[in-house]
Amino acid sequence: MAMASEKVQTEEDKNAWIPGLGENRPQPRPLKNTFFGYVPDAFSMKTPEMPSEKSSQKSSPQQVSAPEPDITSEVSLTEDIQVETIMLQEALPIDESAQNRLMIKNGRVVNDDSIVDGDVYIEDGLIKQLGRNLIIPGGTRIIDARGKLVIPGGIDPHTHLSFEFMGAKSPDDFYQGTKAALAGGTTMLIDFALPKKGESLIEAYEHWRQLADDRVCCDYGLHVGVTWWSEKVKEEMAVLCKEHGINSFKMFMAYKDVFMVNDTELYQIFDRCKEIGAIAQVHAENGSVIAENAKKLLASGVKGPEGHERSRPEDVEAEAVNRACVIANQVSCPLYVVHVMSKSAAAVVDAARKNGQRVFGETLAAAVGTDGTHCSHPCFQHAAAHILSPPLNPDPSTKDRLVEYLANDGLQVTGSDNATFSSKDKLLGKDDFTKIPNGVNGVEDRMSVVWEKGVHSGKMDPTRFVAVTSANAAKIFNIYPRKGCIAVGSDADIVIWDPNQTRTISAKTHHQGNDFNIFEGMVCHGVPEYVIVNGRVCVDEGALKAVQGYGRFIPTPPFSPYVFEQVKSREEDKKDQEKAIADGAAAAAVAAAEIVKKVEQNGNVETRSIPAAETPVTAVETEPSLSCPSSKGQRNLQDSTFSISTELDDSARKSCIRVKNPPGGQSSGGFW
Repeated sequence: MAMASEKVQTEEDKNAWIPGLGENRPQPRPLKNTFFGYVPDAFSMKTPEMPSEKSSQKSSPQQVSAPEPDITSEVSLTEDIQVETIMLQEALPIDESAQNRLMIKNGRVVNDDSIVDGDVYIEDGLIKQLGRNLIIPGGTRIIDARGKLVIPGGIDPHTHLSFEFMGAKSPDDFYQGTKAALAGGTTMLIDFALPKKGESLIEAYEHWRQLADDRVCCDYGLHVGVTWWSEKVKEEMAVLCKEHGINSFKMFMAYKDVFMVNDTELYQIFDRCKEIGAIAQVHAENGSVIAENAKKLLASGVKGPEGHERSRPEDVEAEAVNRACVIANQVSCPLYVVHVMSKSAAAVVDAARKNGQRVFGETLAAAVGTDGTHCSHPCFQHAAAHILSPPLNPDPSTKDRLVEYLANDGLQVTGSDNATFSSKDKLLGKDDFTKIPNGVNGVEDRMSVVWEKGVHSGKMDPTRFVAVTSANAAKIFNIYPRKGCIAVGSDADIVIWDPNQTRTISAKTHHQGNDFNIFEGMVCHGVPEYVIVNGRVCVDEGALKAVQGYGRFIPTPPFSPYVFEQVKSREEDKKDQEKAIADGAAAAAVAAAEIVKKVEQNGNVETRSIPAAETPVTAVETEPSLSCPSSKGQRNLQDSTFSISTELDDSARKSCIRVKNPPGGQSSGGFW
């Protein structure tokens, strides 16, 4: 067997490994549950059989011993051409298979819980081996990652590609958007299928699949919006979970008369999510308050982009986040708050988590990379380009505080909320800020911005970076460890990250379809040098080599263990507490029924056992008692004849005690 390609190979060595064996290709031995594994002869196989030999004379011993036919007399020229064509077609997969084998050497492998030095061997789109001194087949491409980090490909859980909204359509369709994602180190995204009010959820899901399946350059999943409520919607939610790989539903507390649902509907939807094992997502803003604020501002003459933020101040977001947490808690439904944009909203999420509630908070690259002061820019195009909801906060300290929440697990995930619109589209709201299409870019720059603001600034380490850019999203949406980690058996979605390289973000060089970038001019340390999707190198030494249609739809199964195990545990604890309280009350009643009560009636003491049903509600007054002195004349100094009730009641019979021994007790005579 040939070793790594850097070793000199003899002609015999080159022929010792024959790639492209189809179903008969050598299979590595299982590595059990180990993270790193070295398996001798993992790819060895005696007498490998070529695909073209399946129907040849060597397919059985009987055929081998049979006399060889006279080919020249039985095969015509046409048949010769057909045989050569078949052989050529069978040979083609050999080169393709060789391209599917990849070795990453000398890198630092970073997961959300560890950093280790090791090599990664990839074949057929999967991670096959991890460790050192790996045995690999010849012809494997080797990438030297010395001095670089080998991290899981980014997962962006919040995008809006091919999005039609507020009279405009995003220039980032599923091809343009996923291509840009790859350029920035994101290898999977989760988009939103948003039905209009009254529209079938299943039809919306099917429509988004048609938009995406043939165009995506990387893998993707879908959330589905619940923009209205009925028994039909309730049934379709279950169907989407069981049959279509959807485990999350998004509800809007804003966009009144468009997407917004009321609190009663929210309660019922949360309850349904809990039943079917889905995660409830909310866009948390008080839509009714925003609508009234906008009317007042427009009436007072405020029509520019600055009115957007003024109509939806920070407390409007925080109130809605708190209300969503309260409603979800009533039905023990796990909650995912999308695009947390303010310090006070993040504080609500953090407090709910510390209180034991299963709540997850997502913030955006936009929120940690820029701020809302741009919305007051005198240039309409510049200001309008920064409009999204909830708005960028005008307090410049917000972005640093949000990064701290990410670093300390107050927030868990970063998305992009990528919903781009052209400068021409933004002009739809030139005379009315409520008509500016909401949305900004971020799918390409998310990884670099989070690295710059988080790791390079010293607020988080590389493991936490992996957690907030891929691993946590994979766990929440139940695709871990297939995605979001580097482990044997995981999909080979890998980024070789150069922490020392820099790039300057600009609309002139980005790969997105819009003509403006909200991070314009930002210098970021941390660049993806190689991006690998399902084993294919799609960014090669910085050069983008995306392939349209290469990505796949990834189902997200319901009842994510990462989410629902804690929900189940919390419910069990609650039941145990309720049972303990009930058992304690019952035990107290039984104990009271069994206690012998001394009731003084007409000067006589009557002893009887009171059944539980007859246990007096009011306290029974009893006469204080004294313990008898010990054999040495000592008494318990804690005993007392004092009683408030008897002291106040002059008619009560007073008792007296004749003291036979001094307060210190009778002397034993040991010292005198």
